[in-house]
Amino acid sequence: MNYIPPRRSDGTIEHTRVKLPWPKGRLFRILTIDGGGIRGLFPAAYLAEIERRYLGGASIASYFDLVAGTSTGGIIALGLAHGKTAKEISAIYDERGEFIFPKPRKMTRWLKWWRSMRSSKYERATLQSELLRVFGQDVLDGAKTRVVIPSFEGEYGEPFLYKTPHHPDYQKDRHKALVDIAQHTAAAPSYFAAVENHGYQMLDGGIWANNPIMEALVDVLACYDVPRENIRILSIGTGDETVELAKRHLSGGKIDWGVSTQVPLLFRLAARAQSKNALGQAFLLVGKPNVIRVDMDEREKHIDLDDVTRAKAELPNFARAHAESNGQLIKQMFLGDRVDEFVRCPHQ
Repeated sequence: MNYIPPRRSDGTIEHTRVKLPWPKGRLFRILTIDGGGIRGLFPAAYLAEIERRYLGGASIASYFDLVAGTSTGGIIALGLAHGKTAKEISAIYDERGEFIFPKPRKMTRWLKWWRSMRSSKYERATLQSELLRVFGQDVLDGAKTRVVIPSFEGEYGEPFLYKTPHHPDYQKDRHKALVDIAQHTAAAPSYFAAVENHGYQMLDGGIWANNPIMEALVDVLACYDVPRENIRILSIGTGDETVELAKRHLSGGKIDWGVSTQVPLLFRLAARAQSKNALGQAFLLVGKPNVIRVDMDEREKHIDLDDVTRAKAELPNFARAHAESNGQLIKQMFLGDRVDEFVRCPHQ
């Protein structure tokens, strides 16, 4: 008989959490990073440029109390919590991108396209191998920074959040391998197959939280006795596509909504709406001046999740330009001093 796991939500603690103390007057600084496939090179390169300009190359993770990331952003967040610098993470995208998203040969391009209609476009084993090069066998309990990582569970169709043990209620994930969490948050439907996880089927967190800013903020407000006005958030995107609906969409069918394409229009609209809504909620809760959003300008045709060639050609330049324009503000708001050492909550 096949094992059927309980719903993750069955064990959710739904009462108000006992808030942990936070030093009076001490800011709580949050870094969040969106999903976006190979476009993760933009936030990684941007943070690397901030490290180079203002931190002497030291890891920027030491200046944030919590880091949250979805999909490719989740990989970056886990890398920072693992002790990597943004420069080291950026190099992974630059040097290993072609191995994760290999270009098909001209002779087999149409065959691969046809196969992608019924199966995942890329081999997950390749991504797993690359992630093992980064994280080895290390587990979440060894993270140097608080982390929140969204994923999605396909067996029951539920949101799934991985969290470090930064609150006594968070004990389930502390021994989870970083390489597994990274795979679970980045298993983008149609690009990579779902990851079987002890009866669960794990899929990309971008299905419901491509911009994880509210997952991070709600966690902080629930877990710590910190005034909302003392929270500062740096939220980094991976590029937004201008999506305009034509008349045919408003009354159209499957062909009009592009359900046969790699990333259907409906999903792109949902991801865009989720991000805009989450940002608006964060602005309302902590005040817009306390949230810095760094993202590329919208464009009619943004870089595909697996377009390594275009990403490497364009994104480092965008990252440098953004660091040039807002680096002093980032320094002023987030880099004044290192955060206190992250102390894990013990087993209950």
